[in-house]
Amino acid sequence: MSGTSGEIFIVDDDAAVRDALSVVLSLEGYHVSGFAEGGSFLAAARARIPICILLDVHMPGRSGLDILKELNAQHYPAPIFIISGQGDIPMAVEAIKNGALDFIEKPFDAETVVARIREAVDARTRRSGMDPSFSSGILSSQFPGHDLLTPREREVLAEIAAGASNKEAGRHLGISPRTIEVHRARIMEKIGAKNAADLVRIVLSENR
Repeated sequence: MSGTSGEIFIVDDDAAVRDALSVVLSLEGYHVSGFAEGGSFLAAARARIPICILLDVHMPGRSGLDILKELNAQHYPAPIFIISGQGDIPMAVEAIKNGALDFIEKPFDAETVVARIREAVDARTRRSGMDPSFSSGILSSQFPGHDLLTPREREVLAEIAAGASNKEAGRHLGISPRTIEVHRARIMEKIGAKNAADLVRIVLSENR
């Protein structure tokens, strides 16, 4: 795969949504490629890596969730935003568990979408320039449940263990505080922590 500078993939069966987002993002200087269904998107995503992906959760045939799983989104290099309506929040949470970076709720305004994409891309660029051992930081040693965590869950846990609030952790990682909460609950479940303080105790006790 070869990297593509400034390209964003939009996957939505609604042509009006694709067109509206394409216009806004093109005006911001991005190159936009639109896809009406999952098959053509998956082929493109395997051939070249964009800087960001916007993926509608409701698609004909394969859903956004199905597409995430087929793409193996947990290990895909580009941040993936799920586009969801208010009623789709449980599905959006499930998408995050399957590798989506975050979700953007409909109806959304253009400025919000552009800002969220920029934050996610900037955060990823910052982290890619770090020493890998620094990004995992406090998680360098093994602790119970360590192997059950995804790479992103380890990033979130490193922020929590370092004392970052949900808002601070979200800013560092380019995701919303609400999504930090989703990851925190998932991490606590995997590690067997009763609360956030217990979670930090488990991690830190293994690093002494």
